[in-house]
Amino acid sequence: MAEVGIYETLDPRFSSLVTSLEKMETLYTGCRFAEGPVYFAAGRYFLWSDIPNDRMLRYDETDGSVSVFRQSSNHANGNTIDRTGRLVTCEHATRRVTRTEYDGKITVLTDNWNGKRFNSPNDVVVRSDGSIWFTDPPYGIDNDYHGNRSESEIGASYVYRIDPHSGKVDTVITDMIRPNGLAFSPDESKLYVVESGRTHSPNDPANIRVFNVRDNGVSGGRVFADSTNGIFDGLRVDTDGHVWVSAGDGVHTYDVGGNLLGKILTPEAVGNLEFGGPKKNALYITATSSLYSIRVMVNGAKSC
Repeated sequence: MAEVGIYETLDPRFSSLVTSLEKMETLYTGCRFAEGPVYFAAGRYFLWSDIPNDRMLRYDETDGSVSVFRQSSNHANGNTIDRTGRLVTCEHATRRVTRTEYDGKITVLTDNWNGKRFNSPNDVVVRSDGSIWFTDPPYGIDNDYHGNRSESEIGASYVYRIDPHSGKVDTVITDMIRPNGLAFSPDESKLYVVESGRTHSPNDPANIRVFNVRDNGVSGGRVFADSTNGIFDGLRVDTDGHVWVSAGDGVHTYDVGGNLLGKILTPEAVGNLEFGGPKKNALYITATSSLYSIRVMVNGAKSC
C-alpha cells in the first residue's frame, strides 16, 4: 500500500487529534468520483459509491480486498445505515432514497415531495428516533456524468426529513442554494449542513451552516465555517464534537466553535469521509479516484 499525505497544523490542539506516527494508506484507486462512504461494524467492511461508474464498491478490513458491491447502483451517492443496520442510499439516476433490506431487496423510502420528483438526493443521515434526513441539490440532473440530465421539478434545493412512523416527507431547510453533506452533533442537538453553492457560481457560498435541532425540524442556521480551499462536501463528527469535513486539499478539522485546527492533506480533492475500524478511529477518505485511510487519535461519533 502506498503511503501519501501530510498534516498541516494551524492550532496546537490539532496535535492531540492526529499522530505523526501514522501515514496515510492508499487502499484503492480507479474510481471516477468516489463518494458516499459508510462503515458496517458487524462485518468490518466499508462501502462507497463511484458515481460516474454507476457502482458501489466494498472494502474488507479483515483482508484488504476490494470488490464490486452493486452495479448498476443508479448512480448512488450518499449512504448511511439505519438503526437496525440496513443500508440507506441516495440515488441520483432514479432521484430517490432507498433502503436495502436484509435479504438484499430494495425498498423505496421516497421519490417525490408533494408529487414532484426530487432533484438528485445527495447525502443522508438517520437520527436516533429513526427519522431520515437528506439533502437534494441538482448535481445528478445537471449533467449525464453524475446521473441523468433533466430539469428540476421542484425548482429549488431543500433538506428533507422522512418521518419514521408515517413515512411523510417534510422540508426542514429551504433557504440554501445547494445543500450537500450533513451530520448531527454527538448529542443530536445540532445539525451541520454543507452549502456548496460555489460549484456553479463564484459568488455563492462554500461553507458549513449549523442549525439547532427540534423534534421534527431545525431553527437558526448560522455560518459555522467558510472553506479555505475549494468547496466543502461530506463531513463527519467525532465523539468530542470536532467536525471533520472534506475540502479541495484534504480533510479539514474544526473545533465546536468553528475554529480550523488543522488539515490532513491529500493528493486529490476529497468528496467525503467516514470513521471506521473496531474502535472507529480509522478515518476513511473518498478522494476523487481513490480510497485512503489513516488512523487518528479520536473516535467517530455514530455516522447514521
